[in-house]
Amino acid sequence: MKIAIAEDNDFLAKSIKDKLSLFPDKFDIRFRARNGKEIVDYVIQNKNLDVILMDIEMPLLDGIKATELINSVLPEIKIIILTVFDDDEKIFSAIKAGASGYLLKDEPVEKIIEGIEMVFSGGAPMSALIAAKTLSMLKNAKNLIQDSETNNHNLTSREIEILEFLKLGFDYNKTAEKLFISPFTVRKHIENIYRKLQVHNKIEAVQKAIQNQIIK
Repeated sequence: MKIAIAEDNDFLAKSIKDKLSLFPDKFDIRFRARNGKEIVDYVIQNKNLDVILMDIEMPLLDGIKATELINSVLPEIKIIILTVFDDDEKIFSAIKAGASGYLLKDEPVEKIIEGIEMVFSGGAPMSALIAAKTLSMLKNAKNLIQDSETNNHNLTSREIEILEFLKLGFDYNKTAEKLFISPFTVRKHIENIYRKLQVHNKIEAVQKAIQNQIIK
């Protein structure tokens, strides 16, 4: 897996890199950025990454904004927020920006490696504390879904079908296999779903679709 690290703290960046370097058969560390602008510029120029480990508080451009920019251009690159922040606002903002996972920096190396492998396979790794907070937000925060209309937002039958697979946790490849279409076509459908539902990631799309009775 081709990995990049966006971390402004030299000591922490080296620590993460050293830990991942213990598994050269699994991880290829392609780049280390010292701020959000560097990682965005690198991704746009190279487009050769699978997973980014993204810090939040960095100079020039913070990790959440960098995540949003990268996700809007290359949503196939998985981004794991790796931070010390566990407050609700940061978690919610990261999910809205398109982060695929959210881990705390004090996690053991095994958990970080497991998270990278999970996100690469289409999963959404989260530290236990973050997962609990996220579930709480999804249960109680109606601000995640602003309109409560019961129409289908002009979604096509194919888009609704893909939403059902998103709800089951299928990634692009598995969905494509089930529907006998290409992963690229699936991605375009998902982009249309995000636009029509006015959401930014899979979690929001599924939640809004359920709320509006588009899927059950």
